[in-house]
Amino acid sequence: MKKIAIVTGSSGGIGQVFVRELAKENLDEIWIVGRNEQRLLALKNELGGKIVPICKDLTKQADLLSFSDLLKMQNVSVLWLVNNAGIAKMAPSKEFSFSEIEQTIDLNCKAPAVLINLCIPFMEKGAKILNLSSASAFQPVPYINLYAATKAFVRSYSRALNEELKPYGITVTAVCPSWVDTDMLPKEIKGKAVNFPGIVTPERVVKKALQDAKKGRDMSICSFYVKCQHFNVKLLPQKWTMKIWLRGIKKYL
Repeated sequence: MKKIAIVTGSSGGIGQVFVRELAKENLDEIWIVGRNEQRLLALKNELGGKIVPICKDLTKQADLLSFSDLLKMQNVSVLWLVNNAGIAKMAPSKEFSFSEIEQTIDLNCKAPAVLINLCIPFMEKGAKILNLSSASAFQPVPYINLYAATKAFVRSYSRALNEELKPYGITVTAVCPSWVDTDMLPKEIKGKAVNFPGIVTPERVVKKALQDAKKGRDMSICSFYVKCQHFNVKLLPQKWTMKIWLRGIKKYL
């Protein structure tokens, strides 16, 4: 039986770092999933034969459900499932098209939930699921409202699922970073350079996430800045946290 990991959103940023770190684990194969075939192949060339590129668009139902056949066709044990693929856009909610709303919810919420259910029958005691949530899941966040709401779903879903899967020895961890230095972050908005307080590297997020998953934790927080955020939202009314956020971003609106 082949021991495998599956990492979605492997084309760049946090996903690539997850693949590089998991390549150090005792695995036979790492299935790297993304839409950019050239980037997937470049990662395979970098890391070698255990990397298996899978070019799929997880917002498309046929591509998502095709994992059922891929898993059934091979004798595999899924030791790691990393649901990293996601969409983020900072804009007033009224500016989102129907397609943007649908794709954001499909990729950020539906894809992880479906992929988890497809993989669970191929998991054994000790398997680990990591779902990329966000510090924005801690409270409502105007102007990244849709993204933050999807990440709140991921966080709640992951922590509850962790309790459900404990009898089977499977750990589910919601990974909740704040700003991460990847290409996903806009460098400027309306001609103004953007300041990202508490920004961290993807390497820091990934290493902490893997450590927390191995310790059986249902949530991973990688920096003191995010720990303070998490603590503050437990104390302050949500209306106050939204006002503080709006004060910080008003120059970009």
